[in-house]
Amino acid sequence: MQTVASILLIIVSILLITVVLLQSGRSAGLSGAISGGAEQMVGKQKARGLEAVLSKATIVLAVLFFLLTIAVAFYM
Repeated sequence: MQTVASILLIIVSILLITVVLLQSGRSAGLSGAISGGAEQMVGKQKARGLEAVLSKATIVLAVLFFLLTIAVAFYM
């Protein structure tokens, strides 16, 4: 069972890294961080198309990553 969980953890890790790297940046450095915060308070735009899919995939893969990490630690 530990081997299966370890292999799944490696696969999920690689997928999570790939999905995070595919996402576009939300800001342009320090100036984007300042103006981006104000932008979020005024009106938040919804992610569309590929960005929405990547965002949801990131959440799912992150939850799987944490669960598999706990499982591997438990079996060790």
